[in-house]
Amino acid sequence: MSSTHLVLHDPEGRFDAEVPLDRELHKALVKAVLGWTGDPGLPPGDLQQIALLLVGAARTVAADVRRAADLLPEDHAARALADVVLEEADRRLSVPAEGTVRCAQGRARLVRALYERLDRLASVAPQAVTAP
Repeated sequence: MSSTHLVLHDPEGRFDAEVPLDRELHKALVKAVLGWTGDPGLPPGDLQQIALLLVGAARTVAADVRRAADLLPEDHAARALADVVLEEADRRLSVPAEGTVRCAQGRARLVRALYERLDRLASVAPQAVTAP
């Protein structure tokens, strides 16, 4: 039996830092998930997969926020706010994803908040966000 997956070994974290996110895809998914006003009629397994996609996006955007915030002075207000957002992200991502609308929407809100924080960091220090 052959394996259909590839394990990526990236101890220096270069993959996250050098491969740009597909922000438009994430925005579209977040918009779709947050647009659900009731039961979207998806099986729990599909809802869990959507939540897991959003978890992956959240972790990657959080890493970008951390890199950008770390380039600011320790006493900078934007860095302090980023630290608060990142602590909340860590707390929320420590809970396993479930196959529920509530879970998927919570992950979508988290991705949106992380992108908002990344954009605010870019407005304060554009070099922080565009740095390798």
